[in-house]
Amino acid sequence: MERTTQGRGGLLVNLYRDRSVSDTLIQKISKISKNLDEIKICHVCGTHEHVITHYGIRALLPENVQVVSGPGCPVCVTTQGEIEAAVNIAERGAIVTTYGDMIRVPSRRSLSDAKASGLDIRLVYSINDSINLALSNPAKKVVHFAIGFETTCPTTAVAVLNSPDNFYVLSAHRVVPPAMDLLLSSGKINLSGFIDPGHVSTIIGIKPYEPISKKFKIPQVICGFEPNDILIGIYLLLKQINEKRAEVENEYVRGVRAEGNLKAQILMDKVFEPCDIRWRGFPVIPKSGLALKKEYSNKDAYKEFNIITEDIPEEKECSCPEVLRAEISPRECPLFGNICTPQNPKGPCMVSREGACYISFKYEKSFR
Repeated sequence: MERTTQGRGGLLVNLYRDRSVSDTLIQKISKISKNLDEIKICHVCGTHEHVITHYGIRALLPENVQVVSGPGCPVCVTTQGEIEAAVNIAERGAIVTTYGDMIRVPSRRSLSDAKASGLDIRLVYSINDSINLALSNPAKKVVHFAIGFETTCPTTAVAVLNSPDNFYVLSAHRVVPPAMDLLLSSGKINLSGFIDPGHVSTIIGIKPYEPISKKFKIPQVICGFEPNDILIGIYLLLKQINEKRAEVENEYVRGVRAEGNLKAQILMDKVFEPCDIRWRGFPVIPKSGLALKKEYSNKDAYKEFNIITEDIPEEKECSCPEVLRAEISPRECPLFGNICTPQNPKGPCMVSREGACYISFKYEKSFR
């Protein structure tokens, strides 16, 4: 069955990777861009970066239209202090679980180094694996190092509500809109519009983005993950800019409802509360983190192990902070592809499959 979506102005397009449709969209983008000055569009999603780079979308755009990558990789924005907290918990005899990319992120002591030294740190595919581990090891404390944006928070909430007494969560969850607000407030980059993250938006819907457009007079489009989704999103953003509008439009109508996933939001609100938290490469961003509520302090690894997150300085040689702040592209880092590779990463953006440096290293040489 053919999948279609309706955008503002009656734009009806096939969402498969149809070259003729892509050509039409590129022509529309080229035509409307002639009326505009320099345009810089930012996305905050690792999957969007993968699609944009893998399919060479940047090479198809007019010279005055630039798409940059922001803090869209949850592994990348997790701080060294949080990684150190997970290591400290493992040192106290707990089993610490986390996801594959997280274990290789360079830090003062990476989780991989800690595991190699004999600490019980295990990779899991889902938080359910961690719960099963706790059930099969009732005499041990099992701590899941929970990372991710709004997309993964509901599953952590379910785990908190349905897990054995020896299971705990070290929450490093973050929410995206406050980071977008900070990018604009910093004044370091002049952004013309946002491609909003599709996965996150399936949970939160449209409303959380609206204050950003109102405050900064900046257009936004929620996009799906086909190449043509991205091209439609860019066209809709340029159309808003040309018409001097600043709204939140939903291109990804087949996946995102205006209200989002209400059941998931109820779960998140039940278990978590907003907290101020530092992101790698950023200062503390108010209300951008999710901490367990007081009612669930018996599941909070920070409280169970009396852990305070350290503020560990970034490595001076690594440009991941600048990449995450959309100030430079991965290839502008002097370490990129030479000293820093996926086999020998110096920063998180070269580790994670959603990291801009990893994606650029893997795909972008075809478009240089």
